[in-house]
Amino acid sequence: MTRVNRQAKEPIAIFGAGWVGLVTGACFAELGHEVTIRDIVPERIERLRAGEVPFFEPGLGELLERNADRLTFTLDAGEAAVAAELVFICVDTPPTYSGDADLSRVWTVIDELPQLERRTILVMKSTVPVGTGEKVRAALEGRGLSHIGYVSNPEFLAEGGAVEDFMHPDRVVIGAFADADGDRIAALYMEMDAPVVRGDVASAEMTKLAANAFLTTRISFINEIANVCELIGADVELVARGVGLDHRLGPHFLRAGIGWGGSCFGKDVSALKQLAGNSGYQFQLLSAVIEVNELQKRRVVQKLQKHLGRLRGKTVALLGLSFKPNTDDMRDAPSLVLASRLLAEGAEVRAYDPAAKPHELLRGVALCSSALEAVDSADAAVIVTEWDEFRSFASPAIRDAMRRPLIIDGRNLLDPDATRAAGFDYEGIGRASSPLAAFAETEERDTELAE
Repeated sequence: MTRVNRQAKEPIAIFGAGWVGLVTGACFAELGHEVTIRDIVPERIERLRAGEVPFFEPGLGELLERNADRLTFTLDAGEAAVAAELVFICVDTPPTYSGDADLSRVWTVIDELPQLERRTILVMKSTVPVGTGEKVRAALEGRGLSHIGYVSNPEFLAEGGAVEDFMHPDRVVIGAFADADGDRIAALYMEMDAPVVRGDVASAEMTKLAANAFLTTRISFINEIANVCELIGADVELVARGVGLDHRLGPHFLRAGIGWGGSCFGKDVSALKQLAGNSGYQFQLLSAVIEVNELQKRRVVQKLQKHLGRLRGKTVALLGLSFKPNTDDMRDAPSLVLASRLLAEGAEVRAYDPAAKPHELLRGVALCSSALEAVDSADAAVIVTEWDEFRSFASPAIRDAMRRPLIIDGRNLLDPDATRAAGFDYEGIGRASSPLAAFAETEERDTELAE
């Protein structure tokens, strides 16, 4: 990507140097804006000032380095806000125990805003419940900041491709209380040649929640289809291809697997379900979507038991820990559930991931430096994350290293016929299994064979 040279543009402040905030700030700097990024974690700000990227996101490091002269990092909220005409809120809104979004970080930003004299627009990038904009506007008026504008501009970035998503978006959604404020935010994206959806704040807030809820519904639906395919001998990959070619549906998010994870899907689906419930409506479809996803993760354990019998004393290698490839994000990753369940069954669990190194999240799991190390003398390998390097996993070296060459392909990454021809027992998601592969090695059968 070549740097965009533009004339001086409105200075921007980003509150929150997390994944959304840092990508947003770096991309606006690429577009020619002077950007001040503020965070409350001193170590993170120190690393950014030293030119280090605090997490893995392809292309972000190069973008920060190329635009270093346009980027300022600070711990001071007043310094960030005073230097800007547009203030973007990009803080985390994690779920509470009740399923509602925790807006404490959002309110901290509002409380820390100084008494700005000039017309400034507060832009909400964080995913918040519908109605948050009205509450923020009331809080600003209560502080004598009624001249501060408010715009909802939700992010639609996918980890692993966030820079590309920002610079070439599918759409830009803008909800504003004042049309002039919406015009100023829309102007930021003029160079991107993307559809701009303009409307009220509540509709913009709802759009983000609805989009993620619909995506998770598609994933849970195809996983249910996959489970039926296994029972009737159909191949979900062929089914999904045939369904996806329907112009009314499209192929996206029709990949069967072990379920969705990450920081957004679970949080946003739960938040929308809770929002509906708080409003007096029971969103039964989303309840089913969430339940299917939780059960899907545990089906891998059942597949292992089908082949290995009792898992106590067995060694299982988990390949991939992050919730998706090209990121080191472990939030709500299926690997966490799988590791916990396998350990509870008494299995020895090893794990390897090219980017994620979550020691504190996987207690009891042996973290390995390569896939070959992870599968050494293992009874089974489970592909949890579809990293490209695992596409060549079914190799002679891997087969010879394993005690039993059994692969549970949780992402349907490998070709079943080629994998079996390479000497592996193979089982995917929603794909017919070999009728001779699943002879469970129970203690009773092992004794019989020994006699």
